[in-house]
Amino acid sequence: MPKGIHFEGRPVWAEISLKAILQNLRVIRRHIGAQRMVLAVVKSNAYGLGAVPISKALQKAGTEWFGVTCANEGIELRESGIRKRILVLTGFWPGEEKRLIRNHLTPTVTRVSDLRHLERAAKSLGAKSSAKSGRVPFHLKINTGMNRLGISPDEIDAFALALGECPHIQLEGTYTHFASAEDFTAEQTAVQEQLFGECLARLRELGISPGIVHLANSGAICARPSTWGDMVRPGAILYGYHQSFDPPQKRQEVMCEMPLEPCLSLRARIISLREVPPGQAVGYGARFVTARPSRIAVINAGYADGVVRARTNRGCALVRGRRVPLVGTISMDLTMLDVTDVPETALGDVATIYGKDGKAAIEVSDVAREIGTVTSDLLCALGRRVPKFYL
Repeated sequence: MPKGIHFEGRPVWAEISLKAILQNLRVIRRHIGAQRMVLAVVKSNAYGLGAVPISKALQKAGTEWFGVTCANEGIELRESGIRKRILVLTGFWPGEEKRLIRNHLTPTVTRVSDLRHLERAAKSLGAKSSAKSGRVPFHLKINTGMNRLGISPDEIDAFALALGECPHIQLEGTYTHFASAEDFTAEQTAVQEQLFGECLARLRELGISPGIVHLANSGAICARPSTWGDMVRPGAILYGYHQSFDPPQKRQEVMCEMPLEPCLSLRARIISLREVPPGQAVGYGARFVTARPSRIAVINAGYADGVVRARTNRGCALVRGRRVPLVGTISMDLTMLDVTDVPETALGDVATIYGKDGKAAIEVSDVAREIGTVTSDLLCALGRRVPKFYL
């Protein structure tokens, strides 16, 4: 445990390196060029890592925009002192508009009908806005193939017509979202990019400036320069984790081009050591049976803390700088380790679930690939009851 970290309660904790996050921000800026803005994606409590302290550090470092999921997330940032622009990425539900405007949150329009609701709220509030025009700014999301949120390309004309009837709101930015930016074996991203360009051209033909154009998520930031637009939206890479690219060698190229520093260490102390003879079951469901005389350690962390259940009998933790296997079914509060090959292990030793211990390291992105999920899934699994220390 680093010096200065003291807490009472269960001996499990997370260390989040703000230094690493700010270094990753510098790497991203150097990669995309100084002329482009950065929207830091801090939705879902900054991927479970703590939106308020991370956003404060990023704001101080000059980040221009922040991206959140909903009004509540944006308001939390406002109340914590975040004054930079905040974009609500997943649109809004009718009835949220006034909260968005009052808190100077920038809404996303994902349906043509959203314009009517936003215009009504802007008019009733006297268009209280930080924009120089006095009109409430919003961003338009266009569906180019994700088929999740956004207006369809064939709705551009209807959007333009509806916008012309809304004098109290203003289109400030236009964006789309890629479904498979990391896949270089398929054409989907290129098709999406082309379709988005056609939509921008149609807006301009209709006399509407698209404003700030942004397309690039983490994967596109790393490897698709043509998508960088006026602003980029880093998520996982901001926290130090590269995506899994296809073909796999592409990831190695990206890692050389953009060396990132993982920001998360998740650790727990060993609270029990037990000598277990061969042929004995360990944990729920007898999913692990000892094949030799074994020394089984228990750590005070389970799937409610971020040691996801999918790692049952898969993967390792670090004890005294060496890898030890996770054994038995991971339970809500406890996880077992086979420390037979680290005989000097003692009660109170630190087990590193993610992060570095000596020369060894286990990173979230590596575990994600091992169990067939994405890095953000594991980051968001970090439990609320786990104390977080910002280094």
